[in-house]
Amino acid sequence: MPADKGGSRALLRALRSVMAGAGDGQQRLDQVVRLVANNMVAEVCSIYLKRDERTLELCATKGLRQDAVHSARLRVGQGLVGRIAERAEPFVTDDAQTAPGFRYLPETGEEIYHSFVGVPIQRLGEVMGVLVVQNRTRRHYHEDEVEALEIVAMVISEMTEAGAFLGSEGTATGLGRRVGPLVFEGTAACDGVAEGVVHLHEPRLVVFDPIADDAATERKRLAEAMEAMRVDVDRLVEGNGLGGSGEHREIFEAYRMFAHDKGWRRRLDEAIESGLAAEVAVEKVQSDARARMERVADPYLRERLHDLDDLAHRLLRHLVGGGDPQAPELPPNAVLIARNIGPGELMDHAGKIVALVLEEGSLTSHATIVARALALPMVVQAERITRDANPGDRIVVDGDIARIDLRPEGGILDAFREKVALAEQAREIYRTLRDKPATTRDGVTVRLKMNAGVLADLPSIDASGAEGVGLYRTELQFMIRRNLPGREAQAAVYSRVLDAAEGREVMFRTLDIGSDKILPYMRREKEPNPALGWRAIRVGLDRPKLLRMQIQSLVRGAKGRPLSIMFPMAAEADEYREARGMVEGEVARLAALGHPRPESLKIGFMLETPSLVYAADRLFEETDFVSVGGNDLMQFFFAADRENERVRKRYDVLNFSFLRLLRQIVERCDRLGTALSFCGEAAGRPLEALVLAAIGFRELSMRPAAIGPVKRALLAADLGEASAAMERADQAGATSARAGLLAWAESRGLPV
Repeated sequence: MPADKGGSRALLRALRSVMAGAGDGQQRLDQVVRLVANNMVAEVCSIYLKRDERTLELCATKGLRQDAVHSARLRVGQGLVGRIAERAEPFVTDDAQTAPGFRYLPETGEEIYHSFVGVPIQRLGEVMGVLVVQNRTRRHYHEDEVEALEIVAMVISEMTEAGAFLGSEGTATGLGRRVGPLVFEGTAACDGVAEGVVHLHEPRLVVFDPIADDAATERKRLAEAMEAMRVDVDRLVEGNGLGGSGEHREIFEAYRMFAHDKGWRRRLDEAIESGLAAEVAVEKVQSDARARMERVADPYLRERLHDLDDLAHRLLRHLVGGGDPQAPELPPNAVLIARNIGPGELMDHAGKIVALVLEEGSLTSHATIVARALALPMVVQAERITRDANPGDRIVVDGDIARIDLRPEGGILDAFREKVALAEQAREIYRTLRDKPATTRDGVTVRLKMNAGVLADLPSIDASGAEGVGLYRTELQFMIRRNLPGREAQAAVYSRVLDAAEGREVMFRTLDIGSDKILPYMRREKEPNPALGWRAIRVGLDRPKLLRMQIQSLVRGAKGRPLSIMFPMAAEADEYREARGMVEGEVARLAALGHPRPESLKIGFMLETPSLVYAADRLFEETDFVSVGGNDLMQFFFAADRENERVRKRYDVLNFSFLRLLRQIVERCDRLGTALSFCGEAAGRPLEALVLAAIGFRELSMRPAAIGPVKRALLAADLGEASAAMERADQAGATSARAGLLAWAESRGLPV
């Protein structure tokens, strides 16, 4: 294939003639492979298309055996072709038979061909197939030739989307949409439930003429659309409606920076120069970014690529004249469905959608932070939903249990509406209980606090009736930034958190990074088992400047108010003592510089490792408080990853072995007068909360939405009766207290 731009454009014009010409889908595919083979001076050109999510089929070839067409198949990941489809990246070799992963298909007759170059046929990140060129002669294809083949693959994908290859048996491509009622299970990102109709964030844009005759005209169109998009972004940053400071502002400023990225513009111009229409150039660069996104492990970089993906959609809408991006037309009760979404696109829909569902996404993504600020029910990691949902489909989203019902049957819909009605009745009850203490029928009062991690969580402190913040995860503001936040930036956030708490106690957990929480500006350490590796307090002690900076920021942000600091993942008493010494030293140093000392200072640790359960009494006497980090403590106790469905059933807080461990902690703290709390998912489930209270915990910290249900259960319960029910189950030889307690709770009519 000619490497110059003129040669590429000539080939693209020839492809346009194929698309516009007569014949059915198979005939067009046959013409395409002949055309590409001639231009590449290749003996073989083949097109493999996806028949389903995991299968590639040889759909057209020049050079291989014709009887292999529609009979030769490979799994995604199998052979060189399957590898290209799996990784969404080109592969080049001058000796295919010796390349790792090569798989010989005898029915094709390809054993005589040595040189091989293959590129994915993909559109908007979805691999639709693979385009392959082969020769007997061992030769290495140059980068320009591979790039030209990628341009052809992009045009093939556009032709496929436009229906150019439909109409004959076996030539349709794509994964297809499942029909009928479907259930998706994902990960709960924001609480709440909603019923509505599907609105796809990325409706299919069909470009019927992907090839441009005049590059200058396309560059002008792109420049005009780019300028309009930048005006949108500036307006969005200045008027996002979420206040002028905090994580939201930082996110949108980073988003604006990407809109002005020169590298992005250069890649778009290069794609246009190769002969593509402006819309297809944007899609090509977007597909390349999405392919990179799939291969990037760093969560921060993935988030940046999502922002770029978001901007590309905004730019495309301007190019195709899709109306005002600030006011997209949405049906009433729209539920936004997307593969992923950036903060700008989500803000475009603010006030116009009732829920958000993402096929990808994460609990710390920018979209999740903004969704929390907007109080939108949200589920992430709902696999395949963008492929199976159609605009206008009825959909039910349950953010409490991370379930989505697409096109639900009448019975499911009736059950959901009944749940919504009951939930509203329950919320009304919770509102009446908001200001009441959580005192059981036998006179035990349990303090209920909330967990938080961003400023958007703090309004829940009043709405939920929380008595304070039992866990404030400070690492989130570090994870959403491009650079390490300085003392002033950190102090400003901590000050605003204390302002929002309005005198209630906030327990700030120092940086809990490592494992799956990686800061973008810190070198990733390769570890065989990150959950048990260099993380949390270990990072802080090994990087004392980082920990001291955070301590200084916390003291400055307190501005003389009471301050509570706790350290995560301590496994030895000396780790806690060293960290505590840092706090005391920094407080004294800042006081000498004129900064006010905290009115009161509490320093404690999260008990997340079994080793600290058996530490000497002296440690529990030295600390101001202990917060049991139930999630990690159970995980380490049972040697079971709570995110792994294969072993999750072994992870039970009501297992008597684990309850005995918790009793030891409670008894130790009671004997020594050490303040104690429990923080974790279990604290937010009514039955488990009753058990924790029954064994002696008098402070629980949980999701804000869980406080109402837990308080209601505590108010109705007698902890003495709960203890007796547990004792009966234990004496009967049960492994877990769950069954016995459920029977007891049901007999008493308790809302668990």
